[in-house]
Amino acid sequence: MMTAIAEPAPGRGYALAVDTGGTFTDLLLDTGRELHLDKALTTPADPVRGVLDVLDTTAARLGLTRRRLLGCSELLIHGTTHAINAMVTGRTARTAFLVTRGHRDVLLFREGGRADPFDFATPYPEPLVPRSLTFEVPERIGADGRELVPLDEPAVRELLDALAASEVEAIAVCLLWSIVAPGHEQRIGELIEERLPGVPYTLSHQLNPTIREYRRASSTCIDASLKPLMASYFSGMGSRLQAEGFAGRLLIVTSQGATLDAADVADAPIHAINSGPAMAPVAGRHYAGIDTGKSTVIVADTGGTTFDVSVVRDGMIPRTRETWLGPQYQGHITGFPSVEVTSVGAGGGSIAWVDEAGLLCVGPHSAGSTPGPACYGRGGAAPTVTDACVVLGYIDPTYFLGGRIRLDPEAACRALREAIGRPLGLAEDEAALAVMRIATENMVHAIEEITINQGIDPRDAVLVGGGGAAGLNLAAMARTLGCWPALLPETGAALSAAGALLSEISADFALTAVARTDELRRGELDGLIQRLTESCLTFAERTGAIAPPRISYAFDGRYPRQNWDLEAPLPVGEATTAEDAAASFHRMHERVYAISEPHSPVQITTWRARVSCRIAPATDRRLAAGEPGAPPRPRPVLFQQGGWRSATVVTHQALGVEDIVCGPAIVESPFTTLVVDPGARVRRTAGGSLLIEPEADGR
Repeated sequence: MMTAIAEPAPGRGYALAVDTGGTFTDLLLDTGRELHLDKALTTPADPVRGVLDVLDTTAARLGLTRRRLLGCSELLIHGTTHAINAMVTGRTARTAFLVTRGHRDVLLFREGGRADPFDFATPYPEPLVPRSLTFEVPERIGADGRELVPLDEPAVRELLDALAASEVEAIAVCLLWSIVAPGHEQRIGELIEERLPGVPYTLSHQLNPTIREYRRASSTCIDASLKPLMASYFSGMGSRLQAEGFAGRLLIVTSQGATLDAADVADAPIHAINSGPAMAPVAGRHYAGIDTGKSTVIVADTGGTTFDVSVVRDGMIPRTRETWLGPQYQGHITGFPSVEVTSVGAGGGSIAWVDEAGLLCVGPHSAGSTPGPACYGRGGAAPTVTDACVVLGYIDPTYFLGGRIRLDPEAACRALREAIGRPLGLAEDEAALAVMRIATENMVHAIEEITINQGIDPRDAVLVGGGGAAGLNLAAMARTLGCWPALLPETGAALSAAGALLSEISADFALTAVARTDELRRGELDGLIQRLTESCLTFAERTGAIAPPRISYAFDGRYPRQNWDLEAPLPVGEATTAEDAAASFHRMHERVYAISEPHSPVQITTWRARVSCRIAPATDRRLAAGEPGAPPRPRPVLFQQGGWRSATVVTHQALGVEDIVCGPAIVESPFTTLVVDPGARVRRTAGGSLLIEPEADGR
């Protein structure tokens, strides 16, 4: 169906948000008056191809060419899993690591942690950069910034000449206490440009100027190893978009839940490690505030490959520096701030299988977009969650992606029968129901890990679903957790892309200056704040912000004799004092650990500032109205509670504001399906979302 589209609003062009997932590439188009949503299959071998495909889909539906659509667009925001995929698959650059003499094994020793301290059978993990590519540099800076051993420049030149001969593709430099006195690292950077022109490098004091040697080293190596790949990816994407008529600004979603210009992310690609999932909490918080007014939000983003869950607490999006690529202590820590998201392999494409003990498992492996679930008819033979939903009657095979992909229910039945039914002695529908129950339990467990285990009662939160598979078991999860209401936003099928349209350009800055609050003088504190503020304002000046930037301040602190730091906000005003900082730390320590020492001084190690700049007006625009679809009709559906029932099937667009549909029911849109279990009901809010609640006598 073709939809008429208005010309861009006066003074601005269209804004595009594109999120590349493991199975689908999502697009949200903001015309300045309304939103348009589309999906296309991701193309893993060439992710930009998937971006162009979804642009083609949207352009054709709106009666435009791809060139016309891009020509009318002034902004394209891109979320991508390209960086994390490269790390997981080992497709990063051949990277050399330069360290202070005597510290060659920093990546091997790490911080000494083990998931199980008494498990000596597990081999020690390999370092991110092999020891054969780690080189010692004769130099040494002391903790006070004094030069203890001068930099041996002839030795560095000789080393760099050897690296040129070994075909190194990137260089990471992390010297002791360069965060206090960066001169040696800066000089090595100059020598790299002199001896190895064109070879990308990362200096630790520029990327991550914080205490803790391993974390700074790890982030530096990750960043350097990604530079050739990500620079090529962003350059190629920009060139292909420009060739198709795009002359606007290309922004990249960062792991901090914000955006940066593509050139800035190419210079520091570690920002893109968790680019994809970071925006779902931004959108979840927004929609929960509009439709429920709650400030504690569980955001559950169910895509084709993973189930990503996070908790917004008191309106604050959770961020962490404890992000590991792989299992904790066995993987590699990024040492860099990112939105705290827990991911499990429980998406629509997650493969169901029976293990050697005869137990049914779902995930973590996924059929992805190639070959995809068995019902896609693209060569996949393994049963997936999507196949189970087709067999259960949740998904209409003729209405998937609005009818653009016709699903094969016979292939879904065959896959479930052969891989699950026969080994377990179950009929196809029983096998499908078992798959959904396992998938739901996996998701519920992931939510419990970040709520109940952290002192958060899910019953006090609103559960917001996102992703194309969000609605398939949203009501079942809400019932298990007692988390009512549950909310499926109008743009929930592309929740991360929706978050990208709501986001701002943002950057973080840090200073290392160890001080105790009982010894810190007012002038010293003012000087630190001023230095951070100047860095923030310098960044803001080049963003093209349409409003004054917002700057928030924080610090990493600890009580004397504590080992680990805790980040606390720094209340900056006209008369900020060290006592204000200490009081803030006491409150944060009480909140996190349920205990504080209000009479103790606080030792501060790192001072931080975050600047956020809005470059486009905030939008609360709605999806463009589409055809209401078929009138309400019955369909046999097998529910997790209630067995086979005749369910009322309605389309999302056919529901008016405050219309209520009681379960058993199915609410369909071209991009997602909401299953309303018996005993639950759904109503459409003024904001266009679907709000799921138990019926008056339900529990």
